[in-house]
Amino acid sequence: MLQRIQSIFLLLAGAASLGLFGVPFATTPKAVEGSMIFADAAYNVQDQPALMALFGVAGALALVGIFLFGNRLLQMRMSIFAFIANLIGVVFGVLFFMQNSNDVEGAAINDSLGAYLPIVAMILLLVAYRFINKDEKLVRSMDRLR
Repeated sequence: MLQRIQSIFLLLAGAASLGLFGVPFATTPKAVEGSMIFADAAYNVQDQPALMALFGVAGALALVGIFLFGNRLLQMRMSIFAFIANLIGVVFGVLFFMQNSNDVEGAAINDSLGAYLPIVAMILLLVAYRFINKDEKLVRSMDRLR
């Protein structure tokens, strides 16, 4: 059913993953000449195609998982795949930042909301997984009673 609590958690997780397309990970006060990621004074998902793909897939999987309420096992798998995509996206984002942070040359780097959205999405996906699993156990216990 769409009105279950896990649907809200999946919706919020999808919004957090897809929200990265509008919010930067980190910013600098001014553009840094010669920097690959801070040339426009902001480190965004759009700076790396792999990040765009991973966070786009994670958001899409979370949103598609909402409508798989009839198949809870598949819904749980979609939640886990979205979690893994978010986790890989965070790892690639940090690695990409560390590779290119030498170009900043002492400029102040301020973290932004985008640095925390993937973590929020992963927490929401785990909570949604917990509630989906709880529903699955309830249905199985009711089947045993019949």
